[in-house]
Amino acid sequence: MLDKLRRDVWKANRDLARRGLVVLTFGNASGIDRKRGLVAIKPSGVEYDEMKPADIVLVDPRGRVVEGKLRPSSDTPTHLALYRAFPGIGGIVHAHSPAATIFAQARRPIPCLGTTHADHFAGPVPVTRMLRKAEVEADYEAETGKVIVERFAKLDPGAMPAVLVAGHGPFVWGRTPDEAVRNAVALELVASLALATRHLDPRVPELPAYILSKHHKRKHGPKAYYGQTKEKP
Repeated sequence: MLDKLRRDVWKANRDLARRGLVVLTFGNASGIDRKRGLVAIKPSGVEYDEMKPADIVLVDPRGRVVEGKLRPSSDTPTHLALYRAFPGIGGIVHAHSPAATIFAQARRPIPCLGTTHADHFAGPVPVTRMLRKAEVEADYEAETGKVIVERFAKLDPGAMPAVLVAGHGPFVWGRTPDEAVRNAVALELVASLALATRHLDPRVPELPAYILSKHHKRKHGPKAYYGQTKEKP
């Protein structure tokens, strides 16, 4: 069932390791089939280089296993909460990539200091509030999803495809699992650039809004003109 989706999600998970965004068994990638309402996600605690497409687990909207012999990722409830709240996304990545996680642990947003950042994210990458004790004890992973959704009450998840969970790490998404991985790569790059830039000069201001807007709109939205136009067959 959903062999292509499971293979795409398997590839996304392998790409996280190949691109150096995860170590050991940390992190996970998922994808969703909106028509069937099923999510494909990495199995919990399985090494990336040992994983096979058949190991990818299919779950329903309540997190119940529909197909697969292994337990799904412990972060599955977080993924499901994001899929419910953000109908335009088709893939999610959670990693503990170093630079982005440093910002998450410091509980600071990643500032937009240059056009590299603006090309991918329409402003500072936001950070959630810290989860409360009662939330952690009640349903930790589901509450993590809720606190992300709460942080995006006034933000567009299409223009800002990433968030930092305070004290934890980044969650990133896209229209497909592959796009989510690419956005995770971009996030780690801009986090690294921000760390180095502020280390060189802590007083560097954020990029002016008019430059940020110009660069983001060059790549995103109805008037984007970066890249090549796909010819109709």
